[in-house]
Order: sequence, then C-alpha cells, then structure tokens
Amino acid sequence: MNDTSLSPAERVSLLGFSDIVRIRNRVLEMKSRGERVLQLEGGEPFMTTPDFVKQAMKDAIDANQTRYAPSSGIPPLLESIRLKIGERNHYQPATEQIIVVCGGAHGLFCAFQTTVDPGDEVMFFSPYWTPIKDQVSYCGGIPVLIGWDEIRDRNNVRDILEKRVSDRTRVIYVNTPSNPTGNVLTRAQLQSIAEFAIAHDLVVISDEAYEDLVYDGEHVSMASFPGMSGRTISVYTLSKSFAMTGWRIGYAVAEGMFMTPIRKLVLNSTNGVSTPTQFAAAAAISDRSPRLAEMRTEYLRRRDLLVRGLNEAGFRCPSPPGAFYLFPDVRERLGGDSWKAMELLLARTSIASVPGAVFGPHGEGHLRMSFSTSMEVIEEAVRALRTL
Repeated sequence: MNDTSLSPAERVSLLGFSDIVRIRNRVLEMKSRGERVLQLEGGEPFMTTPDFVKQAMKDAIDANQTRYAPSSGIPPLLESIRLKIGERNHYQPATEQIIVVCGGAHGLFCAFQTTVDPGDEVMFFSPYWTPIKDQVSYCGGIPVLIGWDEIRDRNNVRDILEKRVSDRTRVIYVNTPSNPTGNVLTRAQLQSIAEFAIAHDLVVISDEAYEDLVYDGEHVSMASFPGMSGRTISVYTLSKSFAMTGWRIGYAVAEGMFMTPIRKLVLNSTNGVSTPTQFAAAAAISDRSPRLAEMRTEYLRRRDLLVRGLNEAGFRCPSPPGAFYLFPDVRERLGGDSWKAMELLLARTSIASVPGAVFGPHGEGHLRMSFSTSMEVIEEAVRALRTL
C-alpha cells in the first residue's frame, strides 16, 4: 500500500491549534493539583446565561421543538434578528439576508470561504484574534497586516490602507471592538475604511462579536454606511452579549451575492443550528430589559480596577474602550519576549495571561488579560501585582 494514501489533505496543515486553549488546559491542570492560579487568560463572560434564556430553551423542548429546522434559521429568530439590527445596528436587512450559524467562528469561516480565493490578499488590523490568520490561510489567502498603532488617534485611516493595497487585495476584515486589544474604531475611522473599500471594490467582513461591550464611544456597524450593505458580510454572536459561549449560536448578514454561497456552506457543514437553541436565542435577542447596560457597568468596574493595578505596578496599560481584555505593554517590567513574560508573571504572582505574540507580530512585548472574572479575583490579582 502506498503510504501517501493515508495522509490527510495538505490544506489541513494550514490550520493550527489554539495556544490559548493550550494555556487554559495547563491552568486547569495546575488548579487540579491544588495550585493557586488567578485566571485572567480566559475569553468568555464572567456571568451565567440569563435564566429567561435557559427557560426559553426548556419551553421549546417541552413543546417538542426538537426536529429539523430550516437550515437558515427558524422564522421567529430571523425576525427578532431583523428587528434588532434595525434598532441597534441601524441598517435594515430582509430576513432573506440573515442566516443563523454555529457561533461567530463558524460565521467567519463561511464568510472567508465565500470571498477569498487562492492568492487573494486580506487586510486586517494587528494584533488580531488568532484564528483569523488561519482562516485566511486555509482559503489560500495572503494576510496583509496593519498595526493598530499605525491608525491610533487618526480620524482618516485611508492613507495608511492605501500604502498596503494591491491589485490582489480582495477583502478587509474589521473587528470592532477588538480582541485582543479592546480597541474600538470610531465612526470617522470606519467611514474612511468604507470609502477605501468602495474605491477599491473590496468586500468587508465585519466581526461584531463584542458589539454590546463598548464603554467609551459607540459601536458602529460597517454595513450602516451608505453603499456598504451590498459589500459587507456582518457576523454576530450571542456568546459575549448573553454569556452563551457554549450554546454555539450566532448569525451572519449579507446580501444575495454573498448569502447564497454562505447558505451552501452552512447546508453542507452543519445543516443549521440546534432547534431548541434557536428558540432560546430568539428570546435573548428580543429582550428589551436594561440587562445589557447593567452588564456594561459591571465590566467597567472590573476594567478600571485592573487597569489601575497594572499601571501602579509599572506596566503601560491604556484603558480599552471596548471588549473585556487589557493588552498591557510588559517590556519594561518583564522583557520583550511575551512567552517568557507570561511565565514570569505566573511564577511571581500566580496570574495567568496570554502572550501577546499569540496574536501576531504586533502583539510581542504585551500580554492579554481578561477582566471578565469576579471582582474577588481581580482584587486578588491587584494585590499580587503589588508584590511583583
């Protein structure tokens, strides 16, 4: 037998495993041995899924809503998404332009597979959420990185983008608020990106996972700008806003040229999302209580306390306007190698973090820390930082 016949497809080698998961597994092993660890390495909400969302799923199960659903989503959920986008994201898609997906990562995978051919260039800001580079590479795309520091404090970022564009540029990926930095692109910055995309006939993949976690400024959806709804694929998730990371549900919005291939990809991969989960999502998105504002208040308390503690300990840590991550510069205190810095911080303070290098070359010299945890853990971390 020819051994090569037993080899996996070469394209799978373009995908990597998550360093963040590897760090989390190590932390769990440490805790299982009884070691003290202050977990700031995570990436999910500190609260639990709201009771009314859980009840909606129980009600759906009791009503035997457990059979196949339309692969694009159940009508009540699609309608609740349509109304929410009109009210909060300020553009109005038809229900035919919405599809339910298995979380934001699945939606982004479908978006990149829909728009990127081998040799196409994809522009995105760096540091970046790690799977994005793998997803681009899996399509045969070529990442083109623009440092967040290059556009900081600039209203018009188009001149920076113009220096990197080529005749192979096909897509620009926009993540605001951003993981891992917590950066939020302003309305003026997004307007200039929209003008750039129109001028060069580019597709925009807009990752709005943290849309409800903005503390300073506002969240603006790329598709809300004139001329952008037809060239934007917007991807949303319920994971962060409703503490539903394990439910694996989100949605994507695009016009027909892009929605048709996305539908094909969903049909041939997951064939839709769990039916009772969709009823729970419809309840979550339809909620008009002050819950989201209360959630932001709690995050803000945590952010401000940890930012103050890090700066008092000698790190350079700006206060992020969005998401629930800090990205302190640790070079002066712990050195420029972020992996070694992570190890030093863990050994000296029991604080678990993620090396900035995990998020691309622009992340070196930094650590990502999440303030999405209990106040008790943050208070203990601040006390530990004083001993560093």
